[in-house]
Amino acid sequence: MGEHTDKPAAEQTTAKRDVDWGEIKDRFVGLLAGVVRWVCLIFALILVLHVVFVVAEANPANGVVQFVDGWADRLTLGVGDLFTPGDAKLRTLINYGIAAVLWLIISNVGSKIIRRVGGVRG
Repeated sequence: MGEHTDKPAAEQTTAKRDVDWGEIKDRFVGLLAGVVRWVCLIFALILVLHVVFVVAEANPANGVVQFVDGWADRLTLGVGDLFTPGDAKLRTLINYGIAAVLWLIISNVGSKIIRRVGGVRG
């Protein structure tokens, strides 16, 4: 028939409802840190692709090149015109390369800060 335990019925139903809020918080913090890391990595990848497309003289009419170009200008973090050498390829390589490195740093530092503030190790 039913399971027999030494606990009263009220304690048995309460035990089934116990929630480990610490584990839920740790999972949420870990998920948030992972999302921040991946978004920043995708931003860095877009900037690297933009550099490759400019240096390799990709077809500006191509849809992928247009998509990347449209996003790249928004992701420079204000350093898109930090250096102004005469060569457009070198200018793109330096400025957008710096922005990509900054996104990688933000990815690493941001996810660590989220984990530390959230009390999660690792």
